[in-house]
Amino acid sequence: MKIIKYLLFLILILIIGTSIYVATKEGDYQVEETRIVEAPQEMIFNEVNEFRNWEDWSPWLQSDDNPIMNYSEESSGEGATFSWKSDEIGNGEITTIETRPFSSISQELVYTIPFGESNSAVYWNFEETENGTEITWGMQGKHSFMEKLGFMFQNDDFNEMMQPKLQQGLENLERITNEKMAEYSISVDGVTQHGGGYYMYSTTASKLSQVNDRMIAMVADISSYMERNNIEKIGNPFVLYNEWNNGNTTAIFSTGYFTPSEVITPEESTVLSGFMPNQKVVKTTLKGNYDNLSEAWNQAHSYIQENELMLLEDSNPFEVYTTGPQQTKNPANWETTIYIPVQ
Repeated sequence: MKIIKYLLFLILILIIGTSIYVATKEGDYQVEETRIVEAPQEMIFNEVNEFRNWEDWSPWLQSDDNPIMNYSEESSGEGATFSWKSDEIGNGEITTIETRPFSSISQELVYTIPFGESNSAVYWNFEETENGTEITWGMQGKHSFMEKLGFMFQNDDFNEMMQPKLQQGLENLERITNEKMAEYSISVDGVTQHGGGYYMYSTTASKLSQVNDRMIAMVADISSYMERNNIEKIGNPFVLYNEWNNGNTTAIFSTGYFTPSEVITPEESTVLSGFMPNQKVVKTTLKGNYDNLSEAWNQAHSYIQENELMLLEDSNPFEVYTTGPQQTKNPANWETTIYIPVQ
């Protein structure tokens, strides 16, 4: 009996000693990962802010083929909630507490563990850089007594377990974002009539590789000129190709806006007024990044050849930028219409 009492006494001392050790063990934690992604800050923010997107890149959800997921009625923004049940990864719920478009998101994570619930503050920071958007994803909190006790029997501590997950999540996020930005479609809409009209424009020459960048700057200049002089714009900006030389890889092009009527500009003005006649055109629509314009032009010319159409002499093709970077940061949502005049 005395031996049993001594054993019980030793066990009690061991339990008390272990409890004191666990109780005094540091419980605060913070773990985070940072990655620079070549994508607009606004697009990255929106990708993370919408919980329904998490199925595509969350490192935890990727490890289970059939998790049961539930979303609140509003699945993005403050108050949005996303919960899951899984035999592989356990059960949890995350709620968006605060958003600051397009710079940060604060969330609360409640994760069910064998000892009860684990609570963490999750934070996202998005900072625009020269090379894209710097994303910081982290979580912080304080381990309960039972959590600290549980980690004593693990080979890795909490940070060592979480760090690879955060790294993988950011890698997945980058891949998914790049895939979404690269999406595009081209449709040759066929022969139609373009009404033409008066327009304000400026002309320049450049390397073919510089056309897009030069065009964006020229559109901004012409827009400012028209606003300063109270000249009304009709529709969206366009580029008129006066000359395109693949051999020399150069182009002469004009960028402008249509106007309701003719505008007389001063002789010294670099912004001029022109007129485009009502004409028959082959219309082609690109939805996606400008990088795909070459393919869209090729499809348009193939359509012209297949249908034995003849190009209209003394009339130049042009592009109208229906939706661009000013309206949406996601290149996949940019829309450009190509018009090639035909007889």
